[in-house]
Amino acid sequence: MTLQQLQYVVALDNYRHFVKAAQSCHVAQPTLTLQVKKLEDQISVLLFDRTSKPIKPTPLGEVFILKARQILRDINQLKGLVNDDLNNLEGTFKVGVIPTLAPYLLPRFLSDFAAQFPETRLEVMEMQSAAIIEGLENDLIDIGLLATPLDEANIREVPLFYEPFLIYSNEENPILKKKGKITTKDLKPEGLWILGQGHCFRNQTLNVCQFDELGKSRNFHIEGGSIETLKRMIQQSSGYTLIPELSYLPKEEKRNVVRFSEPQPVREISLAVHKNFTKEQLLVELRRSINSHIPDSFKKNKRFITVNWR
Repeated sequence: MTLQQLQYVVALDNYRHFVKAAQSCHVAQPTLTLQVKKLEDQISVLLFDRTSKPIKPTPLGEVFILKARQILRDINQLKGLVNDDLNNLEGTFKVGVIPTLAPYLLPRFLSDFAAQFPETRLEVMEMQSAAIIEGLENDLIDIGLLATPLDEANIREVPLFYEPFLIYSNEENPILKKKGKITTKDLKPEGLWILGQGHCFRNQTLNVCQFDELGKSRNFHIEGGSIETLKRMIQQSSGYTLIPELSYLPKEEKRNVVRFSEPQPVREISLAVHKNFTKEQLLVELRRSINSHIPDSFKKNKRFITVNWR
């Protein structure tokens, strides 16, 4: 059994396709296929069900692959310590960002960060929170940007800032007249628009509003895929939603937005990495860059109440 064989097995689990797995390992497909088969013969265990389309691990294969990932992660951590990895920012890193954060935060800091650290390549993907957690656990991504806390044993969280929730409504909604005086008791299930299943912001919205179910004041029902979709529907129809403050455009949307009374509900935004992640300086620089491009008012204080999504 070799480390190379373990890498091939993990790649095959990631891609569930021999050709794609081989390409990711920069080897010919027959080479990867032969080495995986050789490993299976050595340990007398069938790791993959090749009759399935796409292929998938066998029950014993799943256990083996989980351990293989841990071994490879530990090896990489050891290499990192030897190579002074803690202070080295060189390399390519995959970053998963939740959709309710990506379009509003990334344009603020990413260009400046890239210019300051040209040796660091960030491959950024929009991913829902569950996919980010799975990606960190299985070494599919290196860093997550998402709402926390997660309370996952193998994931370390680095809090960045606390983003307030705002109420976004049609201009004719009387709720807009209660500026600075709105509490959750003023919110009603009727007329609330929310994101679709899988978005952590959906869960947080329902937690803020303290609703068990939505009202049925319309003869159509849409669960939006983005904050912008909800805004457009509200402008053209009626009702209200909650939005993260970074998505708020003061010049265009001043008449549509009202704040909660203090203490304001907020979401905690953090960097998340596997507990064995070794590029400590990268986290330091990312945190510094992000926090230099967000409002000072996002710092945690007694005027905030953090809303969980799990």
